[in-house]
Amino acid sequence: MSAFNGKAGYVTGAASGIGRASAIAFAAEGASVVVSDLETKRKDGEAVVRLIEKSGGKATFVPADVRKEEDVKNLVSATVSFYGGLNFAVNNAGVDKGGRMTDLEVSDFDDVIATNLRGVWLGTKYALAYMQDHGGGAIVNIASEAGLVGPPGANAYSASKHGVIGLTKAAAGEYAGLNIRVNAVAPGATATPMVTEQSRENQDALIDPQPMHRMAAPAEIAEAILWLASEKASFVTGAVLAVDGGATSNAQSYNKAQTPSLSDLKTGV
Repeated sequence: MSAFNGKAGYVTGAASGIGRASAIAFAAEGASVVVSDLETKRKDGEAVVRLIEKSGGKATFVPADVRKEEDVKNLVSATVSFYGGLNFAVNNAGVDKGGRMTDLEVSDFDDVIATNLRGVWLGTKYALAYMQDHGGGAIVNIASEAGLVGPPGANAYSASKHGVIGLTKAAAGEYAGLNIRVNAVAPGATATPMVTEQSRENQDALIDPQPMHRMAAPAEIAEAILWLASEKASFVTGAVLAVDGGATSNAQSYNKAQTPSLSDLKTGV
């Protein structure tokens, strides 16, 4: 028997990266999966569905903008409508708009918070609302290494991911008595489009703090997500599982370009 036979759930941000790898992994373990992403990413999302179906799994694409309450409510109801229930939810969709704090526009900050924090809050809220009336379930929210430390140049992203960890812990305590587990995964640098589309210099800066000194494959993060959503983690709730190559086990490495000195600013170095 596979770990998720007879179970169903959704994964947001599933058209690529960690979400894509997670949807495929859940389906491989017997789950019926709603692959969700923005309408503009339907083509990539439906490609994930076809890949799952080709391997004998069950999946369907449901578009959702996680910033919008009605979209998230529809995502939960669509999962129940398609597959008869909601046993797990993976709130993964996220964006990053980097830059030093004084250079970042307010609109950029608001967009990051709306997607990464409000979107996870909405996904958690409406998954909980269903699960509390239907015997329980498991929710996995995707935080980040940046939710455990404060990397320079990622102030908005870091704030949003610290928020994800806070709401995950709060929800875990509120619903533990209703057979609902809520946990978070905090990935380090991972080979997703959000990272691989950055400059080589930025990618190297992301890898520098990691003692393993490489990027994770999305499938490696997916394995942690599946474990937390499975009965193998039946006594785990409110946890934050860092899957970061050891990055948060050490102090972050100093990078002059990211943390300039006063003299650097004066001289333009």
